[in-house]
Amino acid sequence: MSDIKSPKAFFDTLDEMPNPFKEPVSTLDHLVDNCPADAAADYQHASEFIYSYRGSPDTFSTYRREIEHFLHWCWIVANKSLNQIVREDIETYIDFTKQPPVNWIGTKNVPRFHDRAGERTANKEWRPYVTSGGEYVASQAALQSLFSVLSSFFNFLIQEGHVGANPITQMRQKSKFLRKHQSQGKVRRLSPLQWDYVIETAEKMAMERPEIHERTLFILNSLFAMYLRISELVETPRWQPQMGHFQSDQEGNWWFVTVGKGNKEREISVSNAMLDALKRYRASRGLSALPGPGEASPLVHKTRGKGGITSTRQIRGIVQKCFDRAAEKMRREGFREDADRLATATVHWLRHTGISEDVKHRPREHVRDDAGHGSSAITDRYIDVERAERHASARNKIIR
Repeated sequence: MSDIKSPKAFFDTLDEMPNPFKEPVSTLDHLVDNCPADAAADYQHASEFIYSYRGSPDTFSTYRREIEHFLHWCWIVANKSLNQIVREDIETYIDFTKQPPVNWIGTKNVPRFHDRAGERTANKEWRPYVTSGGEYVASQAALQSLFSVLSSFFNFLIQEGHVGANPITQMRQKSKFLRKHQSQGKVRRLSPLQWDYVIETAEKMAMERPEIHERTLFILNSLFAMYLRISELVETPRWQPQMGHFQSDQEGNWWFVTVGKGNKEREISVSNAMLDALKRYRASRGLSALPGPGEASPLVHKTRGKGGITSTRQIRGIVQKCFDRAAEKMRREGFREDADRLATATVHWLRHTGISEDVKHRPREHVRDDAGHGSSAITDRYIDVERAERHASARNKIIR
């Protein structure tokens, strides 16, 4: 199977993907050779399905990845259209995703397409699967995502009359692919030491190049202090975060109004420290200390051009640069293990870190509402007291 040529990216980024309802696909010659008879219809339905999630950048990326992987396998490996897929094919596909061909695996994330002479051309360096080093391993989270997205996709295809059944729901033993956990998984977050290094690094970067990194510092403060998801900082068709979304009530308390997961609006209480961070950031942009009602200035501005940042990838890049510098400093000062773990951290860890710190001191219901959790049970995952007590009671057990 290793001789199968690595496929091109089938779908563009959120900003560049054409509207499939206005620009229906006519041919797939530019994507794949010798595709099945109904592949064009497959692609059209897949494009419409993915495009419908453009209001949420993270959801869009997840659905695009899973659908794209599946179509790669269907057309290139199995040589089947979606309306030919049965339950046994799904099991074969899962085995494939656990060990894709070596030449389908990249060692770094690269752009899907290049802009050349006004046209989008496929990046030959792009690969469907990526590993940061070593052997590629499909995680349990990746397999759960696969089942969830494909099941939703096939339900959509049934409604559109493109397929007759959902092969995911026909599977009776998903447990042989998905492990069950006795307890909740550990929440991934930064340690207090790692967070201290990260925020100190951001402050130093802001002093060195305020015209660029005052924004970096504000982004880190927002993700940590207000538990924001990365998608809540960028402009999308569904949500345009503005300075006017910081609002004060009649008692002088400040709130930040956002639209998060599931298109749910919520108010987040703004601490005095976060209010100070906002004032500092606004001063660096030449704005008044605090926003007025309805102020339309973008929340996170572009350093080149007008308007706000529209790419979650750009936010990740900004935060990653700070993480990298903080990790380097930790290594120089002897904290190698902490630095190595920081090197694996993602932007979303900052939300987890902020929630985990606050739940130690604030009522969990308050943290739940600020975080936008659907129930207190989700917030309870961030409370380590019972886990710590369980380990403490076992620490001095005697073996002999």
